[in-house]
Amino acid sequence: MRRLSAQYVITNAGPVLEKPLITVEDDGTIISIEDTGGCWKEEPETEYYNGIIIPGFVNCHCHLELSHMKGSVDRGTGLAHFIELVRDTRTSGTEIVVSSAISADNDMFREGIVLCADICNTSITFGVKKRSRIGYINLLEVFGIDPAKASARMDTLTKVAEEAEAEGLRWFMVPHALYSMSLTLLRLLREKNNENRITSIHFMETDAEAPFLENLTGSLMETYERSGLTTSRQETTQNHAEAILNEITTNGNLMVVHNTFADSATIREIMKRDNLYWCLCPNSNLYIENTLPPLGLLRNEGCVIVTGTDSLASNNRISIIEELKTLQFNFPSIATEELVLWATLNGARALGEEDRYGSIEPGKRPGLVLLHDLDITTIKFLPGSYATRLI
Repeated sequence: MRRLSAQYVITNAGPVLEKPLITVEDDGTIISIEDTGGCWKEEPETEYYNGIIIPGFVNCHCHLELSHMKGSVDRGTGLAHFIELVRDTRTSGTEIVVSSAISADNDMFREGIVLCADICNTSITFGVKKRSRIGYINLLEVFGIDPAKASARMDTLTKVAEEAEAEGLRWFMVPHALYSMSLTLLRLLREKNNENRITSIHFMETDAEAPFLENLTGSLMETYERSGLTTSRQETTQNHAEAILNEITTNGNLMVVHNTFADSATIREIMKRDNLYWCLCPNSNLYIENTLPPLGLLRNEGCVIVTGTDSLASNNRISIIEELKTLQFNFPSIATEELVLWATLNGARALGEEDRYGSIEPGKRPGLVLLHDLDITTIKFLPGSYATRLI
C-alpha cells in the first residue's frame, strides 16, 4: 500500500483538490482519496510531490510501427506529399522496426500513458505490445482506392486479424481515411466490422480531401497519379458527412482523427451519430500541414474531444503532455483541468475502458502521473513542463 499527495490533484471525479491524500493498493487500485482542504500535514510513509497528480494518460491515436521513421520525412510538406514519402520510405528490416517500437513504448510508459489505441497495418509490433506494460487496443487498418483490389485488401487484413487473435490481443478492423478507400472497400469492411466496439478514421486532415472526394482533383489525386495508383474505375464517397453516417459502422464508438480542416456544417451533420469522439493530434498537424484544428469551433459545437500523438514519422515525440502543451500555448483560455480530461477520462470512454482508467476513484486502477514544473499559481503549462509516471 502507498499513500501519496501533491500540491494539487485532478481526479476527474470532482473539483481540483489541494493536497489530498491518495491511498493506493500495491497493484495500483485506488483505495481512497481524502480531501484535506489543503491542510494536509506531513505524515510518516506518505509520499509528497511538488506538482499536480492526474490519472494516467490515454493515447487515442498512435502508429507504433512507424517509430523507426523518426526524422525521415521533412516538416511542412503537406499531407499529399507526406503520404507519398511514407509510402516510399516506410519499409525497413524487422529488427529496426521492432527495436524502435520498443523504445517508443518505453517512452510512452515512462511519461504515464496507460492505454493506447494503436493503428496497425501489419502484425510486426504485436510481440512488443503483448509484452508491454501499457494496455493496447489494436486498430487494424485497411486502405486502397482500386475497387478491383478491395477483396484482396480485406483478405490481407483478415490475416492480420487472425495473428492478433492468436496473440490474445484486442483488435478491431478500421478504415484508414475516406480519401484512401474505394466505396467497394468501405462496404466490404463494414460487412466485417459492423459489430465493432471501437472504430477510428483519419478525418479532414487536409484541405485537399474535399476536391479529391468531390471531383478527383487536387494534390491527393496528383500523388496517386505519380504513384501509379489510379485506375479507370475510380470510386470514392463524395461527401465526408454522408460517408460517416452511411458508410461507416454505426455500432460502438467512433473516433474521427485530426479534424484539422473540419467545418461547422460537417461537424453538425456527423454529430447526428451517437458515441462520436474527436481526436486531436496537434503536433502532427503542425508537422505535416503547419496548421491546427479549429478547436474553438469544436468546443462550441459540443464535440467530445480526446487526444493522440500520431507517429514518429510526423512528430518529434510520442508524448501526450507535449500535445496538451501545444494546445494550451495556442489556445491559452483552455484550462489545464479540461485538457487533462480530454487526455484521460474522455480517452478512456472513447476506448470503452472508463471502468478502470481515466479518473482517480476508489476501485479503479488508472495509473497516477505527476505533472512537473507548471505555473502552480495559474495551474498552466510552461515550456519546460513534463510528466512522469508515479504508478
